Amino acid sequence: MIRYQKYQSKSTLEGANGKWFIRIKSGEQVDVDKLAEHMADHNTPYSQGTIRGILCDAVNCIKELLLDGKTVKLQDLAIFSLGVHCKPSDTANEATPDKIRSYSFNARGTGKCSTTSIKKAIRIREADKYSID
Repeated sequence: MIRYQKYQSKSTLEGANGKWFIRIKSGEQVDVDKLAEHMADHNTPYSQGTIRGILCDAVNCIKELLLDGKTVKLQDLAIFSLGVHCKPSDTANEATPDKIRSYSFNARGTGKCSTTSIKKAIRIREADKYSID
């Protein structure tokens, strides 16, 4: 079950300040160890330690491939890629790496985790308690 909270924006962006929005309220955060434990509990012949090792190696390899300019697709999960946010330039010659303001790590859902698939399966309700984040 996905839980959401209502919040009033304090943004200075035109049209957003004072308006009400909904955001997903995350529950427990699951790290690699917990994910490995969860996966091992699903009748797999692999131990939690083996799964953890594979997941850690996968994370390192995905990072290595991204830094080599590749995208990485894990079927039914996501396509991972890197992106940049940069200042605009008036000409192509002025568009140089020094205009880059920040880098981003992107994950776009695919297959069973695509937006369309998630929208069909999601159940959502308002969170019971609100806390100030």
